[in-house]
Amino acid sequence: MDFAGSDRHERLDGQAAFRGESPGEETADWQRDLSRAPISTKIVVAGGFGVGKTTFVGSVSEIEPLTTEALMTQASEGTDDLGPTPEKMTTTVAMDFGRITLADDLVLYLFGTPGQQRFWFMWDDLVRGAIGAVVMADTRRLEDCFPALDYFESCGFPYVVAVNHFEGTDRYEAPDVREALSVPPEAPIVIMDARERSTVLDSLLELVGHAVEVAPA
Repeated sequence: MDFAGSDRHERLDGQAAFRGESPGEETADWQRDLSRAPISTKIVVAGGFGVGKTTFVGSVSEIEPLTTEALMTQASEGTDDLGPTPEKMTTTVAMDFGRITLADDLVLYLFGTPGQQRFWFMWDDLVRGAIGAVVMADTRRLEDCFPALDYFESCGFPYVVAVNHFEGTDRYEAPDVREALSVPPEAPIVIMDARERSTVLDSLLELVGHAVEVAPA
């Protein structure tokens, strides 16, 4: 029996697991270069109830996203507005988590916040160590993203506004949304679809570029 070979495969599988890969998963050249450690950053995805934060994280995550979805019950009636999303049956009660590699050695960890007011107490912990936030907005109820905007502006936190264009709704241009939300000119606004990976990636790239631009020299 080839014990040495067996031990080697176990070590390789262990290293793959440590990097967040599945055993046997093909690795890129930069992942095998031990002299080149990847840069990891944290991104927060915030916004109102039912705006698409869980979908946003799930659309782009290269690993199976961690979600904390719970079935909605009658206890939430009168508190959670299901008008624009009547088919919604679950809600995030802690956070969503995903990972995406943007460049050869740039890894983003995505943390989605719960949208309801009763969970806002968690935001301070979720944003700690993050470089910026994606504030998701639904043009049918723009007022739902005001708390997130107020929170990030009050603490000088870099953010972009990602307008999630729901099927069958009117489409508005970025200048119209900026005026309606009174978003300062330096904060980017993107029109996207949380179901489309490419538009989610564009939103994340916009945030990373904005965070780098406003970072202290």
